[in-house]
Amino acid sequence: MSYMDTYHIWESVRMEDPELAKELQEIKGNEQEIKERFIKNLEFGTAGLRGILGVGTNRMNIYTVRRATQGMADYLNHSSEPKSVAIGYDSRINSELFARETACVFAANGIQVHLFSELMPTPTLSYAVRELHCGAGIVITASHNPSKYNGYKAYGSDGCQLTPENASRVLEYAEKADPFTGIKYLPFEEGLAQGSIQYIPEALVQGFLDRVYELRVNKDLKSDLHVVYTPLNGSGNRCVRSILDRMGVEVTVVPEQEQPDGNFPTCTYPNPEEKATLELGIALCEKVGADLVLATDPDADRVGVAVNHHGKFILPSGNEIGVLMLDYIARSRKEQGTLPKNPVVVRSVVSTPLTDEVASYYGIETIHVLTGFKYIGEQISLLSERNEADRFLLGFEESYGYLTGDHVRDKDAVNGSMMICEMASYYKSQGKTLIDALDDIFERHGIYSSKVKGYTYEGTDGMEKMASIMSSLRNDPPTKLDSFSVIGSADYLTLKRTINGTEETIDLPKSNILEYYLERNLKVIIRPSGTEPKIKVYLTIVASNKEEIEPLAQRLYDAIEQYLK
Repeated sequence: MSYMDTYHIWESVRMEDPELAKELQEIKGNEQEIKERFIKNLEFGTAGLRGILGVGTNRMNIYTVRRATQGMADYLNHSSEPKSVAIGYDSRINSELFARETACVFAANGIQVHLFSELMPTPTLSYAVRELHCGAGIVITASHNPSKYNGYKAYGSDGCQLTPENASRVLEYAEKADPFTGIKYLPFEEGLAQGSIQYIPEALVQGFLDRVYELRVNKDLKSDLHVVYTPLNGSGNRCVRSILDRMGVEVTVVPEQEQPDGNFPTCTYPNPEEKATLELGIALCEKVGADLVLATDPDADRVGVAVNHHGKFILPSGNEIGVLMLDYIARSRKEQGTLPKNPVVVRSVVSTPLTDEVASYYGIETIHVLTGFKYIGEQISLLSERNEADRFLLGFEESYGYLTGDHVRDKDAVNGSMMICEMASYYKSQGKTLIDALDDIFERHGIYSSKVKGYTYEGTDGMEKMASIMSSLRNDPPTKLDSFSVIGSADYLTLKRTINGTEETIDLPKSNILEYYLERNLKVIIRPSGTEPKIKVYLTIVASNKEEIEPLAQRLYDAIEQYLK
């Protein structure tokens, strides 16, 4: 069936949503706009759905959400997992609507629904799935994407996002369901009345906060920290502030970004990795004389920070915060005599190798996993199955995702915010900032800098362009980038790594990642994003001084860009 045929089917259906009906009329006769919306179905992958809001099969709307949920319901009903689901949502446009629609479809399929009664951080959903012994979980969010996006994250009974195998099964079921005639549906109020839809009790939220609070390392530490916090108009406000209040941290909230607002009126890209996103927080921090700025993304699973470093504001990278956490936890627990036997840190393959150096210094095992926090969660589950969960110290990804406990199986910005503030309080008592502490690590192990840059390929041709670029790199790999010779490479699809002529097998699942090792201990990683129409390029630079990092990174990016056109 052509995209025009699909469009005409949608045109013949009476739209329940007047905004979708209006948009359908507005694109009439505009073939390019019709093509963008109907050329394919919005893909269901390991991150569930993510797409632009609007009408069409390639957009986020009540029909694509219902179809995905019917697929999830069929998958769950054909499995041995409990026939119950937890559902959460953030502040994005239509998030609460989509959460309710999701509940209606699950309930109609005989699956007990546990729904948060207010927006909540994504990690509370992971916690709820396990605490309520659910077979699955859904959170409506598009994480840090611009306001025109929304998404549908799917979780298994272990509290991790779905594995590729299970996501494929859900997709098979979803593709069999007609979005208008093939969906079972129970009106929301009817589901509430008969008890097939129930609200999650407040006690569960308090249980989550209690579990997070217990993860403090120096529990007797008295904080005189002053923090400016911004939830970026998202879901972190209540839980993050509750934890910081328990710690005795003084908090000033950025007023323009305090209340939930899916339009994100003060930042077009609500991503705590971006300095522009923290500008209001930095200005307020400077005004009130606070120690640092904390920013959580809209679904509060990632947290960024700007440090007031003796009057100058510095944004440590996600890698640098991860390394600081590892060093702080390891040193503190070693001093306390509470460091477990055979401790473990888990990092993604695109995160900094400085992790490995710090881990080795403290006698900690480092486990490398593919990008995606579900793989870190999987490692925690494996440890837990062996009654060895206490070995787990930290899991992190360079994209500002951290976890220091086994209370959830996803990154947790509530936990991350607490740990950042605990570290900052600890170092403040010594007259240091987090940047001073990072410099101490650099002095011990060398100056490591990690950079990441995304190259966007929008539109229906974007995915094809990205696939073509990755194929070209495989068929004609670079032998030199700028003046630096490529001395080794790794392909995570073939699972082969070769360095200076020596070949080894990569012991990980296959993934679309290319890695290049250059002279001077430089490394380049190239991978398509799993959630955005981007190719991401990661650099690792080991330098003798900080001044040479930026010019060197620019040279490498200039050299790489010729392969990305």
